[in-house]
Amino acid sequence: MSDAIRQLIQDKGISEELILKTIENTLLAAYKRRYGNADNAIVRFNEDNRIVSIYAQKKIVDGVYDPSAEIDLEEARELNPDAELGDELLIEVDPRDFDRIAVQSAKQTAHQTIREIQKDSLYSEFKDKIGEIIIGYYQRERNGTIYVDLGKVEGILPKKYQSPRELYHVNDRIKALITEVNKTPAGLQVVLSRTHTEFVRAIFELEVPEIYDKTVEIHKIVREAGYRTKLAVYSNRDDVDPVGACVGLKGVRIQAVIRELEGEKVDILKYDPDPRRFIKNALSPAEVRDVLILDEGKHQALAVVAESQLSLAIGKQGLNVRLANRLVDWNIDVKTDAQFEEMDIASESRRAVSELFGDSEEISRISELPGIAKEIAEGFMENNIEFIEDFLALSEEEITNLKGITPSQIEELRKLIEEFVEIVEDEDTEDIEEEIPDESTETGEETEEYECPECGSKITVDMTNCPVCGIGLSFQYEDE
Repeated sequence: MSDAIRQLIQDKGISEELILKTIENTLLAAYKRRYGNADNAIVRFNEDNRIVSIYAQKKIVDGVYDPSAEIDLEEARELNPDAELGDELLIEVDPRDFDRIAVQSAKQTAHQTIREIQKDSLYSEFKDKIGEIIIGYYQRERNGTIYVDLGKVEGILPKKYQSPRELYHVNDRIKALITEVNKTPAGLQVVLSRTHTEFVRAIFELEVPEIYDKTVEIHKIVREAGYRTKLAVYSNRDDVDPVGACVGLKGVRIQAVIRELEGEKVDILKYDPDPRRFIKNALSPAEVRDVLILDEGKHQALAVVAESQLSLAIGKQGLNVRLANRLVDWNIDVKTDAQFEEMDIASESRRAVSELFGDSEEISRISELPGIAKEIAEGFMENNIEFIEDFLALSEEEITNLKGITPSQIEELRKLIEEFVEIVEDEDTEDIEEEIPDESTETGEETEEYECPECGSKITVDMTNCPVCGIGLSFQYEDE
């Protein structure tokens, strides 16, 4: 029997404790079938589990009314000379005395118990593997569903979880993600997928050690299975390039992922907390000239690209921009330079920025610029340049000599200043007055002069803005 137990442990993966419990239940079922109940039946194993015995526990009485639970004193003393009335005696039962029906009932109990134990054991094992990659082999296909041999169980790969690029044949190796594990009357059901975004994540964890050890982390994955996947990554270490780590030396890592996805296109881009930069990255492989935030609350943005980049940015049937929308969670409208010029977007953009950050005239520090990267603002602070005015006063040579500031960061700062800051020349009032033509001299008519209510400078009725402080002006006339 011990050999049979070891065989069960090896073949079925069932623990010895559960197998012994099954044998006990089997003998008790046969005993109950033979004697009507098993309330007084006891099963015992020897020390090395090589021998199992079943006993009937009977009470010693003077006059037997229930032979299955009682034994006469004289009969008991034949088995044990020290027996006394009221004692209980264990009497071994020979299983060979069980009839065919009792044996058949015991076999059915054993088979059912082993199936349930095996099902529970496999369920616990595979339930812990949900979200993991597993490798199996193609067995058969029915109504579009592929049945995969996973060794201990059979998995199913439904049609909706199959990539349109892939075609399988009998005994083909299939790598898939475990998405569901269910108990069914027919047995354990393991549902597989090759279209989930988590499948791509698991593949990258296998191919990129930096992702596995959390040096590089995946911010988000979006995918149209069989066509294109976009992956936003970032690094937890300054000396590790997240995109380079995923691509690998000479592209060896990304090529391994693409082969597993049967040639599906994969875009790896850097995640950036600044939505403008993130949107620009998300539209790769297209090169984006600029990104304008139209409505922060509604997550609406405009991306401007060259004419030659428009089709690449939008993608076939809008796939690229659609995936970019999902990746950044913004509604992105892509326009060419010519289309952008035709739009009255400048006033809309300024109004949106004004609502969010106040008037552009109030922005004086570099760190206050909308969309300015933290590292850029900190870099200028380290060079003792806090205000926009200080930066504009620098010569080109002084800008070039700034420590820790790259040319691309300088160019980005200049673009932000140009977009969000209105530059007003700081001139003396007298100089401004000299530049303003005297209409009374040119026309021969006398022009009335007034004082600006904001700064006290001289103004005339034909002005709409103060030439010094820029405040809007409006003149009202009363009938005499």
